[in-house]
Amino acid sequence: MPTAIAVTGADMALPAQDERTLPAVVLRDVGTRPLDEVLTEIQAVVEAHGHVVVVCSPATPASVLRRLHTLRSLLESDRIALFRPDLPPLAVAVLARQLRQLASCDIGPGVLASAGRLLTHYLHAGALLGSVTRLDRVPVDLKQHAKSWLPGSQFAVLAHPQPQLVRLGPDAKLDGPEFGTWMLVARGQLPSDWVTTTLAPAWQVQGLREAPLPAESGRWWGTGKLVEFCTFLPDLSVLYQLVTSVRRGTCQWCGIDVIGDRCVFCSATPPAPEARPALTRRT
Repeated sequence: MPTAIAVTGADMALPAQDERTLPAVVLRDVGTRPLDEVLTEIQAVVEAHGHVVVVCSPATPASVLRRLHTLRSLLESDRIALFRPDLPPLAVAVLARQLRQLASCDIGPGVLASAGRLLTHYLHAGALLGSVTRLDRVPVDLKQHAKSWLPGSQFAVLAHPQPQLVRLGPDAKLDGPEFGTWMLVARGQLPSDWVTTTLAPAWQVQGLREAPLPAESGRWWGTGKLVEFCTFLPDLSVLYQLVTSVRRGTCQWCGIDVIGDRCVFCSATPPAPEARPALTRRT
């Protein structure tokens, strides 16, 4: 069975991108349901799939994170990975879907879990905000805070890959991707089409889709008056090529293949590759 990709809410399980995208395992109400009930559920997922990668956002409530760590400890299992990328909620949902796409391929669980870190480099995530007074994820100077109190003020914010904040106006621009992408848009309580009518054409996106706003987005951005967006690579063939082209190592604890400098399942660092002997010039 392929590695399971789990999310902590149904709103983080985006519709399939293609016919090969596997369904997400939705761990509902992890922080409020009885512990033994959730434990039985996730144990069954581990037994059915072998490995589970739980993807959650930085805005996931602390009670849910504590429960996830408790479940992993009780199962005494290195087959459950908790992946919490530093991204806004909509981007986290996009990343989880990309991992669901890759889970259908011949990629081992360690490489798949590690792939999340790699794929974050190809996401551009931000939002159009009606206020930045409570925004603490992106640097906001005092002048911008003051303008946030003016009636009708809106701000275009890029949270990833490089923080950027501009007050919305005729010349407002955000730095976009330098490669072809699709854009996903989630509307909150801000009546504006700027993202779809101005930003998307400026970034030359190749496809545009809309999704419900994740419940954690308001907490992450500090306001419910927003339109969140994220650009991404949609094609499975491109994602597969990116992941499989990276050099792999072997986790010294789990014994599984990984990419990057740390195993997502057990947090062990793979040993450094052996130095190759230098080639000598023929004379």
